Amino acid sequence: MLEFLMKGGILMIPLGICSILALAIILERAYNLRLPRVIPADLIQQARHLLAEDQVEEAVLLCRRHASPIARIMLAAISNYDREKEELKEIVEDAGRQEVPVLDRYLGVLGTIAAVSPLLGITGTVFGMIRTFATISEKGVAHPSQLAGGIYEALITTAAGLVIAIPSLIFYNYYAAQSDRLVLELEKQAYRVLEILKR
Repeated sequence: MLEFLMKGGILMIPLGICSILALAIILERAYNLRLPRVIPADLIQQARHLLAEDQVEEAVLLCRRHASPIARIMLAAISNYDREKEELKEIVEDAGRQEVPVLDRYLGVLGTIAAVSPLLGITGTVFGMIRTFATISEKGVAHPSQLAGGIYEALITTAAGLVIAIPSLIFYNYYAAQSDRLVLELEKQAYRVLEILKR
């Protein structure tokens, strides 16, 4: 397998870097975009219980102890509980907007890898074809097996680029959709907290 990859030429190095980066981002997002990590059910339950008991300060302390997006949004809501309902709603929406970059972290890089990998692969193939045709022009028409070997080596980078790009694009779209779903769920949970605050 290593020998196969070595035949791809110098452009296999950036393709290898792209594959490592893509895998790291895919694994990181798989861990950090889980519902229990973004919206821990026990945190929401505890916060709602404290607010129902009018223990606002304890609810603030609870939210400060957690590093999840919902904790930060609830903290913004609870810290401003004495504001008017419409103003409080704006505060929650603003806090939610600030969490979007956290949920979308590294997705731009993953999308770029999905777009660039096939281009790097095609560039490697073009360089390989140029080398093949340069050999033909120097030595004349070669045996078909020699041509096939050169073309075979030239196509390795295209295959590698596609192997990197396809899963990167699939996971990019999946995580972008997951992020959108989580933003909606964050808002829904924050509004439930608002209902308790403004009952």
